[in-house]
Amino acid sequence: MFRRRFFVSTLLSVPVLLYSETIQSWLGFSVPAFPGSEWLNPFFAVVVFAYGGVPFLKMAVPELKDRAPGMMTLISMAISVAFIYSLASVVFPTSSAFFWELVTLIDIMLLGHWIEMRSVRRASSALDELAKLMPDTAERVTDDGTETVPVSDLSEGDVLLVRPGASVPADGVVEEGDSDVNEAMITGESKPVSKEPGDDVIGGTVNGDGSLRVRIDATGDETTLAGIMRLVDEAQSSKSRTQVLADRAAGWLFYVAVGAAVVTAIAWTVAVSFDATVIERVVTVLVIACPHALGLAIPLVVAINTSLAARNGMLVRDRIAMEQARNLDAIIFDKTGTLTEGEHGVVGMRTVSDVSQDDALALSAAVESDSEHMIARAIREEASERGVDVPDASGFEAMKGRGVRGTVDGQAVYVGGPNLLNHIDSEVPDVLADFADEAGENAQTVVYLVRDGDLVAAFAMADVIRDESYSVVEALHDLDIEVAMLTGDSEDVAAAVANELGIDTVFAEVLPEDKDTKVQELQDEGKLVGMVGDGVNDAPALTRADVGIAIGSGTDVAVQSADVILVQNNPMDVVRLVKLSKASYRKMQENIVWAAGYNVFALPLAAGVLAPIGILLSPAVGALLMSLSTVIVAINAQLLRRVDLSVPRVAGVRASDAAQQAD
Repeated sequence: MFRRRFFVSTLLSVPVLLYSETIQSWLGFSVPAFPGSEWLNPFFAVVVFAYGGVPFLKMAVPELKDRAPGMMTLISMAISVAFIYSLASVVFPTSSAFFWELVTLIDIMLLGHWIEMRSVRRASSALDELAKLMPDTAERVTDDGTETVPVSDLSEGDVLLVRPGASVPADGVVEEGDSDVNEAMITGESKPVSKEPGDDVIGGTVNGDGSLRVRIDATGDETTLAGIMRLVDEAQSSKSRTQVLADRAAGWLFYVAVGAAVVTAIAWTVAVSFDATVIERVVTVLVIACPHALGLAIPLVVAINTSLAARNGMLVRDRIAMEQARNLDAIIFDKTGTLTEGEHGVVGMRTVSDVSQDDALALSAAVESDSEHMIARAIREEASERGVDVPDASGFEAMKGRGVRGTVDGQAVYVGGPNLLNHIDSEVPDVLADFADEAGENAQTVVYLVRDGDLVAAFAMADVIRDESYSVVEALHDLDIEVAMLTGDSEDVAAAVANELGIDTVFAEVLPEDKDTKVQELQDEGKLVGMVGDGVNDAPALTRADVGIAIGSGTDVAVQSADVILVQNNPMDVVRLVKLSKASYRKMQENIVWAAGYNVFALPLAAGVLAPIGILLSPAVGALLMSLSTVIVAINAQLLRRVDLSVPRVAGVRASDAAQQAD
């Protein structure tokens, strides 16, 4: 609406500017007159006011009803006074009219609010994204086989067939089958969860390679996903309304302008009696007080801020949240996929004396070559990064609950977890036992390599901490921001990551439905809280937080629930966000000073305080001062592009790395 009205009003303003005597004298040109040309300015000014100005009058009504006059009230007052006075000047000729000032004022206000509204977009489809996780149909098991039915027709007690790769239609309990279920969209954790008869499954999660028969124990509003949807809705509705800085400044300027106009009217009436000169002085004061520059002071900074953020990997969806980021007292990070890679990797290894690390990796990668398990992928990736030549393996066999076996160059090779040790008759060398104890203290998973019956190597596996996370935590501490971590993992795993990174507060073993309460706990301590996450279960917490920050590679619902999206999936952008917010706020403050500062000089001159010595500010000069302040504001806003958003990198050294180097 603002964009359309801006272009139309600007086009209609051209004749007013061309036939304005003031503009002609300033620029030294003239236009041909014709019968009725004297009515061009009034006619087009009325059209511009009716089309482009009336929306501001409508938006001023709520401010007046709330007894909180602000930007809209001040704009409405200025354009109304200029409009009425200018029309009156046509009937009762005075020394000047304000037609060109009126139309340019409306044009600039429309431009400013178009820029502002374009930069303000609040997430509105989070609940729709949640609903998309649920399948539309389900396969219900009957005496004659299976039947496909709408999910809405399911009842508690129904048995469903969940095929490999399909979504679980509702909450229930596994009655038959074994499979790994991907619960990342609900729990935010990357590791698939093994399911067997008696285990619970959650509606909306994705089945792995096995087939499951599930008996439903909750449908509709009783499911876990529906509960998360209710939390998102509740958290969204609990957002408090933040007053925009420019509105407050406009509110102050409103009272200053009205006060100055009243004092001017009284003083001039006493001095020269009431006549057209008094009205002209009052109108000049009100028009000069109107915030041409103030109308652009904030939107210009916001537009540049949004552009800079996008170029640095941040999409700003909520301007108010962006402004609040400068005052954050604490930032909570979801662990998996945010501070960590979200995938298990080899973080340490130890071998017996006669086996090299490369040989151990080669044997393990060979046996794991046919497996899609996350541990197999981690070992293969480590071997690839080291450039190890992987030999061929034969006789691959998966040993349920223990690991895998195969034959490499005629040797029987086993790779598996601690349960593998119960399957073979081999003692654990002291060097590997010590390594396993050390890994256990760091909450890491240990995988063993057995060759021809002898235990020859051990690998420590963990969700790898991002290199950037070390820099992020240190940089936030330098900004006096508390860093917290939230995870569904165990206390040991959480403590290991927190100690590694120097995190201040840890929330571990947090259930999906409780994540947003942890945000509220910090808020209840009087802290302004930011939340960084990427999972569906993070959506209520992202919305509850004062500033919700979603990792861009995360789920759609997390993105839709956030105020800021980190498009490049880089946690260092959190620091850049805070820095940009602080720099932008400084520019907003400076622009408001520039935008309103000229009033300190212009208003008294317009009121005529120096009239006794022959200095009286004319409306034309006042308009020139307003234009100058607008130019200064625009230039100052552009200087925001020079802000330094770099984050010094801090290299992290994990305990397992040190162990590996020592080996």
